[in-house]
Amino acid sequence: MTAEKSSALYARALQLLPGGVDSPVRAFRSVGAEPLFMKRGAGARIVDEDDNEYIDYCMSWGPLILGHADPDVVRAVQATAAHGTSFGTPHRFEVELAALITGSFAGIEKIRFVNSGTEAVMSAIRLARGFTGRDKFIKFDGCYHGHADHLLVAAGSGLATLGTPDSAGVTAANAGDTIVLPFNDLGCVEACLRQHAGQAAALIMEPVPCNYGLIMPSTDYLRGVRELCTRHGVLLIFDEVITGFRLSAGGAQKYFDVRADLTTLGKIIGGGLPVGAYGGRADIMALVAPDGPVYQAGTLSGNPLAMAAGIATLAKLVPGAAYAELRGKADFLRDALRPCLDTYRGRCLFQQIGSIFSFCFTDLERVSCVDDIRTGDMRRFARFHRAMLERGVYLAPSGYEVGFISTAHTEDDLLRTAEAVQQSLAAVLG
Repeated sequence: MTAEKSSALYARALQLLPGGVDSPVRAFRSVGAEPLFMKRGAGARIVDEDDNEYIDYCMSWGPLILGHADPDVVRAVQATAAHGTSFGTPHRFEVELAALITGSFAGIEKIRFVNSGTEAVMSAIRLARGFTGRDKFIKFDGCYHGHADHLLVAAGSGLATLGTPDSAGVTAANAGDTIVLPFNDLGCVEACLRQHAGQAAALIMEPVPCNYGLIMPSTDYLRGVRELCTRHGVLLIFDEVITGFRLSAGGAQKYFDVRADLTTLGKIIGGGLPVGAYGGRADIMALVAPDGPVYQAGTLSGNPLAMAAGIATLAKLVPGAAYAELRGKADFLRDALRPCLDTYRGRCLFQQIGSIFSFCFTDLERVSCVDDIRTGDMRRFARFHRAMLERGVYLAPSGYEVGFISTAHTEDDLLRTAEAVQQSLAAVLG
């Protein structure tokens, strides 16, 4: 495998872009390598500038649930672009995509489209504050909600302590209204809501954290959080930027049978194009301008290209057959991996929910919080990542990220992946 063209592009990019990239994790620094520059993708495969081909499980960090360059999505974008790429006016695709989403999520009665998951979360928290008249909000250690100032917050030193800035440029005052709690600890949530009674506007969470490894919610944890939020008058926000339309047509809320007051979406609802959305109960959404006093706007929000791509994608997902197909593929991969995972039990943990999976080099049998992820050996993951690349399998370049299976992955892809995992684990773990 050669990477001469990627290496040359990276050298040039370093002169023009901070770190040579437009998003930090793409720099490959956590796996001790230089990034590969991709030039095309089709189905489950991507090809870099040096013509190396890979079976892709990053899938643009999740949105390509139908695979790269799905023909129906591509046709929808091409046909729409031929009539105009942006109007700055209302258009029918906004209405059609909104109908598909509200028809799938029982908790979303009205929705507002934006341009990213970060923007969706930022807007949802502002809305929750406007609705409740309260300032503070609660998030969980290990749940990533974008890069707005009040979300780049690290956990404090004790139970229900206020957060501290986790990035240069974030002021202590901005972080001061953010409370950070450990995930999967219902008692901690209850104690926090009592301690800050009448002060918290919202509790925001990834129902299945996917940005600090893959963390499974324990049995009845989500229902318990829902009950506590209702009892204390706190709005429950589910960040389903990753899980929305990935775990089911109704996201994690349908998967776990728990309804949030507000939901943020992204990734899949734009079919791979930049998009985000927030939505929820009609009485809460009634406060969004121009109907209410909570201001939010965006020139390219609901742009026709992203809406058309989203409609083409959801048209294939909403009927439900795609999820049975994805479950079948995920189960096939898990079964194909079982012999080598049994061999390395206690050294490498494979976790999976639906079509989302992760590898963690740990002796734990289950990962249930961020502290569990932090015990993982990231140097081993870096070696594993390089070994998988050498065998033609592209994973996200970070041990804190997850992998995604698409409907485009074939049994041959999955078998080749299982073989690559076996060989790579042997190389890393001996």
